[in-house]
Amino acid sequence: MSTLGTRAVPLSPRSALVLGVASLGGLMMLAWPLLLRVPEHARVDPPFLFLALLPIVIAVVLAEISEGGMDPRVLAILGVLSAVNALLRGISAGTGGVELVFFLLILAGRVFGPGFGFVLGCTSLFASALMTAGVGPWLPFQMLVSAWVGMGAGLLPRRVTGRREIAMLVLYGVFAAYAFGLLMNLSGWPFVLGIEVAGHEGSLSYVAGAPLWENLHRFAVYTLLTSTGSFDTGRAITNSVAIAVLGPAVLTTLRRASRRATVTGSVA
Repeated sequence: MSTLGTRAVPLSPRSALVLGVASLGGLMMLAWPLLLRVPEHARVDPPFLFLALLPIVIAVVLAEISEGGMDPRVLAILGVLSAVNALLRGISAGTGGVELVFFLLILAGRVFGPGFGFVLGCTSLFASALMTAGVGPWLPFQMLVSAWVGMGAGLLPRRVTGRREIAMLVLYGVFAAYAFGLLMNLSGWPFVLGIEVAGHEGSLSYVAGAPLWENLHRFAVYTLLTSTGSFDTGRAITNSVAIAVLGPAVLTTLRRASRRATVTGSVA
């Protein structure tokens, strides 16, 4: 058996299609301020009904991915990793961008594959939100973006091994840190600063009816000032250091668990 582990949650062509369509829909929900076109001076309210569909989208994807039935051993590993991630997030609490939840999510996605990584991203953030009373309208977005982080790790080239693999995962951890911050900022930007009307806009607010490049510029400045140099960079440093220092040992442990689950399952 390959030392790279197994894809613990195989994706059928239909599941991959559902996952792709749902991810596209989720991205549109995140980026609705940049996609919306309204007449000048028209009143714009946040599309709360549209945003409320996100938990349903996540539920449909999870149901589709697990349709074939998860092996009990895989389910047990998923439960353990979700609990560990929830505890790690509670301990680190995101202070200064120090969030320990992502490095384990990346390593698990790498070993067990994109389907497992997607599910683990959802369950980890949901469990941690319940533990820390962090349930709110932002939670479905956190779950979806974290699921993308785990899925992306599972889609990285499988042939890369050794030190090159750790270096690749470190780079991916840095990318994922900034991507997570960027997408979460996009989900909350119109609500934090409010929605302005063209001609009466503030410096960094989302302006309904303004050209796309103007809103992109406002959003870029907003992200740079509020999170890029603090939370996102802290998250990137945490990911890279944790993966570089703990990555080899954690990968070995996860791959051993993967082999045992696969061998035991085949015997049973």
